[in-house]
Amino acid sequence: MFYIKEEFVDTLEVKQSKFIAHLVPHSMYKKTLESLQQLHPKARHFVTAFRYLNEYNQIVEHSSDDGEPSGTSGKPSLMVLQGHELVNAAVIIVRYFGGTKLGTGGLVRAYSDAVNLVVKQAQLFEYKKELTKKIVFNYTDARFIDYECQAFDIVVVDKFFGDKVTYTLRAAEEDMKKFLGKVIRLVEIEEE
Repeated sequence: MFYIKEEFVDTLEVKQSKFIAHLVPHSMYKKTLESLQQLHPKARHFVTAFRYLNEYNQIVEHSSDDGEPSGTSGKPSLMVLQGHELVNAAVIIVRYFGGTKLGTGGLVRAYSDAVNLVVKQAQLFEYKKELTKKIVFNYTDARFIDYECQAFDIVVVDKFFGDKVTYTLRAAEEDMKKFLGKVIRLVEIEEE
């Protein structure tokens, strides 16, 4: 699975109709849709599709034809996201009608091609399931723990200094397991 970190935009023209595809992280979806609707008041349609992982690590999907004939725009756009294995991503296609009807097959092709264009130019990152762990250790081991966090690409989300040092860590599942295997003799792992 893959995800994106920023917005990407590309435009496709078919028989004077313009399809402006915006690929955004799912967290930016609602705000981007609202701003595009204000930015393009004369656009005919705002077709959308998104896929994201919920708190149970399940993929949630949705698409909208926004007035286009049923099944000709939102679903094909969603299928492109599925085909590229994108998660936590949304696509919004702003359509300006050019005066020539494209027919159902033409609409399916145009929307699919517009989404494929924007995905091809996007920088994709491999999605890795992340874990969050809380570890407790002695002050004397702090320098070693910091070094190993950096070596294993572990993000220190929070630090607390009391009788001992407590770190809240976040990392890809595989990196976290390797890190904990290396430092296990020095730390106590607190249950979340």
